[in-house]
This record gives sequence, structure tokens and C-alpha cells, in this order.
Amino acid sequence: MDKKEYKKELYYLQIELVKFQREVIENDLKVCTIFEGRDAAGKDGTIKRFVEHLSPRETRVVALGKPSDIDKKSWYFQRYVPHLPHGGEMVFFNRSWYNRAGVEKVMGFCTKEEYERFMQEVPNFEHLLVHDGMIFTKYYLDITKEEQKRRLEERKKDPLKQWKLSPIDMQAQKLWKEYSLARDEIFARTHFAFAPWYVVKADDKKVARINCIKHFLSKVNYKKKDEKLLVYDPNIVCEFDKACYEKGLIAP
Repeated sequence: MDKKEYKKELYYLQIELVKFQREVIENDLKVCTIFEGRDAAGKDGTIKRFVEHLSPRETRVVALGKPSDIDKKSWYFQRYVPHLPHGGEMVFFNRSWYNRAGVEKVMGFCTKEEYERFMQEVPNFEHLLVHDGMIFTKYYLDITKEEQKRRLEERKKDPLKQWKLSPIDMQAQKLWKEYSLARDEIFARTHFAFAPWYVVKADDKKVARINCIKHFLSKVNYKKKDEKLLVYDPNIVCEFDKACYEKGLIAP
């Protein structure tokens, strides 16, 4: 997708997002969208395009840092609950409670017992969100090992992106296989009918952003919705299924 085409399409999609937010505000809807994926998968950039022209009063991006000592002594989900949306608000999580099943598991920041407890509790936690009427969506941005390497190298060279580098990022390539196994277990154990995972093939940032926004808007209702504009590519965004591996939509 060339830059001109990308900007034009993004402009009209962001108008649709503003329309949807008007619906959210008028009807006190609660919208929670989480973005997961490997380091450098494009979560920051995708969320930025979602929220760029939304009302800052009714929009929040949540990217939590390391848990405090108090957090470590509390119920795992407790630190996330205060950040959930209230009526009329849209919240985007840049990484979420799935840290426990991804980074924490791979890096050894949680015990096997804590990991297993998370896996047992997350279905009930997310069911409560959906049962309460929340519009809850889960995206996993997936990239290839080669693309991740290229993006991490780019961060090292770009002084405006060096803040994104962390000791954990430096382990990403070395622990590629471990992160793949953790990702696959997340899909296998936390893909629910009431809260499915949607996989975004994200090697091409522009195409991934456009199709992710289209997919999101195609799944929600609002006035003056432009359905023709929201036709997304199922080879870029798809609901998780084992066939995704066979089709090459999920990197090995």
C-alpha cells in the first residue's frame, strides 16, 4: 500500500471511528480493546491510528509498567480492573493481563502455579466483562522472525525510537521459539466464543493498521455506518482457528 492510498483510506476510517465514538458517548457504552503481540509487532502504531482523532476525554490508552510490590501481593487482575472503561468510554490496552501468559511466562517472572491460576481464572474474568455488556475485543499482532529482527535493528539506529528498547526486547529473537509456544498456548486456552482472539498479520504495518480498524468497525453498530468502506482482508485479519497455521497467517 503506497503512502497516498494509505493516508486517504486511514482518513475515512478515522471518520468512521469518530462516528462510532459518538454512539459510545450517547449510549454510555463501554468499549475495551486489547492488543497483544511480540516486541515490535506494531501495537503502538496501530493504537495511535485508532485514537488519533478520538475525544481525549472519553478515550484512554493503558500501558502498565512493572507491577509494584503491592500489585504482586494482590489478586493478579486487580491492577487492571481500575483501568477498565466506564460508560461512554473507549479504552485500548497496549498489552494487558495476558502479560502473565506471555512475557512473564517466557522470562520466568511468574511461577508455574501463578501461570496456571491465570489460565483458570481468565475465562471467568472475561466472561464477566462481556456479561456486563462491554464491547470487548482481543487482537494479536503477529510478525515473522525476520521482520522483528529488522524492526529491532531499526530501533537501535533511530534516536527517536530508542526509548522503545528494553532488556526484554533484546531477548526477543533469542527466545523466539519460547514466545511462539506461549502464544500458541494462549490461543489454545483463551480463545472463547464470547471473547475470541483475532489474529492480525502485521509484517506490513500500513496494511495491518487499515485492516485492523476495518475489522473492528465492521463488528460494531453505529449510525451512518459506511459498510462498503469496512470490507477487510481475511488474509490479514481473521478469527483464530487452527487453519490459520496452515494458511501461513501465524508465523512459526
